[in-house]
Amino acid sequence: MNKGFFRIVPIALLTILSGLYVSAQDSTKKSRSVSITSTFKPVLKESAKINFTASPPTADTTRPRLNYDIPNQNLLFAYQPGSLKPMALQIDSGGRWDNTSYIKAGFGSLKTPFVQAGFSFGDGKSNGLNIYGKHVSSEGKREYQQFSNTEISGEGFIQTAKNMEWDARLTLKQDQTYKYGFNDPTLSFAKDSVRQRFQTIGGRISMHNINRTAYDISYAPEVKIDAFSDNHKNNESNTFVNLPLRKTVGEEFAIDLGLTFDLTRLSRNDKKAFNNTMYYISPSVSWMSPNIILKAGIRPSWSNKEFKLFPNITAEVSTADRQFTFHAGWTGYLRKTSYQYLASLNPWIWAPDTLANSLIEERYAGIKGSLADHFTYSAKVSFNTVKNQPLFVNAYFDQYGAGKSFTYINEARINILNVSGQLGYTDKEKFSLIGSFSLNQFGDLKNYPKAYGLIPMEVKGALRMQVIKDLWVTSDLFAWGGPHYQKPDGGTNKLKGSFDLNAGLEFRITKNLNVWSQFNNILNKEYQIWNQYPVYGFNFVAGVVFSFAQKN
Repeated sequence: MNKGFFRIVPIALLTILSGLYVSAQDSTKKSRSVSITSTFKPVLKESAKINFTASPPTADTTRPRLNYDIPNQNLLFAYQPGSLKPMALQIDSGGRWDNTSYIKAGFGSLKTPFVQAGFSFGDGKSNGLNIYGKHVSSEGKREYQQFSNTEISGEGFIQTAKNMEWDARLTLKQDQTYKYGFNDPTLSFAKDSVRQRFQTIGGRISMHNINRTAYDISYAPEVKIDAFSDNHKNNESNTFVNLPLRKTVGEEFAIDLGLTFDLTRLSRNDKKAFNNTMYYISPSVSWMSPNIILKAGIRPSWSNKEFKLFPNITAEVSTADRQFTFHAGWTGYLRKTSYQYLASLNPWIWAPDTLANSLIEERYAGIKGSLADHFTYSAKVSFNTVKNQPLFVNAYFDQYGAGKSFTYINEARINILNVSGQLGYTDKEKFSLIGSFSLNQFGDLKNYPKAYGLIPMEVKGALRMQVIKDLWVTSDLFAWGGPHYQKPDGGTNKLKGSFDLNAGLEFRITKNLNVWSQFNNILNKEYQIWNQYPVYGFNFVAGVVFSFAQKN
């Protein structure tokens, strides 16, 4: 190799090393800054939000059934003794109040103070509470012809968020009268010995589902307890439990199943105590079409361990416009006989020493409906067989044979043929006229010759009329045939029939103040519903009503 090659090689190596050194220095400088090129764009993840859109409700395909039903306006059932009390003073007013809280007070010709009050709380939709109080008393011309009635009650309801509504009621009541029905007016008794006072403390609680469950079931259990006593140290407890259940199948079928218990225990002042119980089951199947409703079922019943199987078959056939309906049925049921029930019919009775529940079997057919927009009508024929029908006779074997008390007797079997009807005309709140009648024929009695205390005929009329904007007039007419009663010698006689005419007047004088008056027994007829107990003659009561202005 020549010397030029050796000179060139060192120079080339030096040049390469110098370039590497410089390159190393430049790379160090570039590492201090970073340039990134990318198409990625950061996006925040969507946050979870509450969905405010309501879920649609479950479609209800059940066809609504607006059954037309005319309420029975009769005071009495065919198989019951007359519940009209000679001592009771009926006080009525013709006004209709927009405000729900009020105080009504007055005074009458028979030393009659009258006070009534009602108060309402709550919104009336999801909750509500009504408090009611009343006191009235009168004193007639006869010795001890007096009575008084005092009652305080509270009733409320509340709806819960779980498709439930609860109802509750509490009642305190006292009725007082005197046994003034002496067959000999010369007799005289100490006032305490003829006083008859009844006290009732009652409570009721129930609940029901507002809408049917997911399985189309409706239920409404109920419990009611009454503690009843008199001023002679007789005490009675009544417990009623009802458990109805309905299962709807499709649009046209329904299955009902009910279980009912009714328990009574009476403790007399002579230390004698006994129970009176009854319970029954009410399974049935109903088929409902727009114009026909059929129901078929049975009612197995036990009254003090005595078994009775009742039918429960009813049918309704209506025209498309519901202006005419034919209904018929064959049904049976138990009716509890208790000291409380007997005293509500006749307040001058002795405490019973035995109780037998009534077994009632009814076969009926009738029509009902409406004409035009204002007329309503109904007519019905029924044949009832009643076992253990309560009757009342004067107790002539009491002190001095005065017959001022009544004793309860039991008719083992009685047949009752009843024909009843009703015709009414109503024009909104301005005018209302309703008339009704009930005819009863009692036959085939097993133990007694006549149905003592049962009314054979009754006719009623009721008029309500708004004469002008702030003036109302009312009138009531009652007429009836006299019931049979037992004479002191054991024979039978019949009271005379009669009628009673009442009228009332009410008018507004300010926004919150009304004046009212009530006139009773205008024709001054001294009739009797119960033997030896004539009612008051002509009497009147007048007063004012103050209503509280409320915000709805």
